[in-house]
Amino acid sequence: MKKTKYYEKLRKLREDNNLSYAKIAKDLNMSTSYYWQLENKKKNLYYNMAVKIAKYFNLKPDDIFYE
Repeated sequence: MKKTKYYEKLRKLREDNNLSYAKIAKDLNMSTSYYWQLENKKKNLYYNMAVKIAKYFNLKPDDIFYE
């Protein structure tokens, strides 16, 4: 498996699903700025948060971190 740039994958998932930062953040019980920071590589995405986000998009965490 090849590692991906998770922040690019997060942006693509959000845009492909026509979601805003605010909508995802609210649904995941986090601040909008925190989610924005994840997508813009200002914060690191740790596995436990990847699990939460992956579940939101009906994916596995590895689908976010790997191709």
